[in-house]
Amino acid sequence: MDLDVLATPGHLISLAARGFARLSEARLKPLGFGVGQLPVLVALQDGRASTQRDLARFAKIEQPPMAQMLARMERDGLIQRAPDPTDGRSSRITLTEVAEARLPDAVAALLRGNHEALRDFTDEEAGLLIALLTRLIANLDRLVSVEASPGTPISEKGD
Repeated sequence: MDLDVLATPGHLISLAARGFARLSEARLKPLGFGVGQLPVLVALQDGRASTQRDLARFAKIEQPPMAQMLARMERDGLIQRAPDPTDGRSSRITLTEVAEARLPDAVAALLRGNHEALRDFTDEEAGLLIALLTRLIANLDRLVSVEASPGTPISEKGD
């Protein structure tokens, strides 16, 4: 079967992701946030992470880009750093009062955008889409970790 590469799930999901990113960026910018900062903001608010290493792991990005993002967020008054009392080499990162005050509006704007994007979907369809995307992401994470493993034979990489 000859499949049009522009009709593949990977391409279509990429287009949807870019559309969501543009919409989210437009709605977050007036609040002083960027769409890439959202995982950091949520992790700090919920207490899921408080160090640069934990935030990078949570957001699934490498340490250098996380360090750059945190530097910009600190410059913009969204986060603050304090020495980690248990590890003198590390800093604890927390949201500033400004970020905490704006975050509920940002989350509401993003949820509203998701709701609007799924306007013609039934609740069941929206739930199924979320479940399928969650499984797809888990599969991709597994594939990427296998591909990144040094010394993994090609036959184990899914080729």
